[in-house]
Amino acid sequence: MSLINFTDTTLAHKLLENINTIAQKLNSVTIMEVCGTHTMEIGRLSLRSLLSKNIKLVSGPGCPVCVTPGEIIDAAGMLARKKKVTVLSFGDMLRVPGNRTSLEDIQSKGGLIEAITSPLQAVKIAIKNPDINFIFIAAGFETTAPVVARSVILAYEKKVKNLSFLVSLRIIPPALDALISDKDLQISGFMLPGHVSAVIGLNAYKNLISRGKPAAVTGFEPLDIINGVYSIISMLAADRVDVVNSYTRVVREEGNPSALKLINDVFEPVDSLWRGIGMIPQSGLALREKYSSLDAMIRYSISIEAEKMPDGCACGDVLRGKIDPDKCKLFGKTCNPISPRGPCMVSTEGSCAAYFRYGGR
Repeated sequence: MSLINFTDTTLAHKLLENINTIAQKLNSVTIMEVCGTHTMEIGRLSLRSLLSKNIKLVSGPGCPVCVTPGEIIDAAGMLARKKKVTVLSFGDMLRVPGNRTSLEDIQSKGGLIEAITSPLQAVKIAIKNPDINFIFIAAGFETTAPVVARSVILAYEKKVKNLSFLVSLRIIPPALDALISDKDLQISGFMLPGHVSAVIGLNAYKNLISRGKPAAVTGFEPLDIINGVYSIISMLAADRVDVVNSYTRVVREEGNPSALKLINDVFEPVDSLWRGIGMIPQSGLALREKYSSLDAMIRYSISIEAEKMPDGCACGDVLRGKIDPDKCKLFGKTCNPISPRGPCMVSTEGSCAAYFRYGGR
């Protein structure tokens, strides 16, 4: 059996023809891609310009650093500057503006901030430097949660006393439910994230069926993404609601049982604040009581009670798919990748960064 070439332009154009033919039977269609990597690829492929004008692709809250509350950033920065705690973070978090500052700004003023690539690295660094207190900012979605969980277990088992985890992990399915409940939004269907779905599986999205929203789990190659759009458009035309797996080479119905067990053993679901969106019930993860000694929230008395965007920044509306990034009055003017005002312009998965780089249609 020959392998599919997922960059085959002939197949891609044929699929696009089928999409646009089916679209003629439909009224206006709005499909939300939930993954920031999808957003970047859609821009790179100029996919919007190839689709029928009645098909609109909008970005959702699929950028983890974008939805991390500003108070998380501010609290970590304060500890790095005033308490001489070394903050360890993924690199894409450093430039994200908090409510008052950014980690990069704190670092430039002498704050102890280091970029690392894995929470397991944080454990190794803490063990090698027992006289220094470290915090790791654990931001991300279900994709990041298993390796953070493994790091917590490792730190607990090795009795690492000088490391704590500032957890800002978020769960995708409750966010989708919140978006569907938002009466200001008219989302026809969802393109679901491949990486997250590889962990949580297809079954995690079954609530979308009861809410009447067709969806497709999609990979990241050109044909993956186009096929995801085709699956959703076909379901809408047939008045059928289902969650289709268009990424079968990676995603399973049950997800990854080992990863899910790790998450469940270490974390418990909690109501969580999504920057730009607000509080979403049971949409976050917090350390279970067994691991409370490693919880930076407890160790340093950190509370996350408010969220906001910089003045004039419409990133919240962008994250909800309410507006396109170029409709923000700061876009491309005082806000650009060199001098970002909001988190959506900073991250490599941010919608505003994608629009700035590739344009809209």
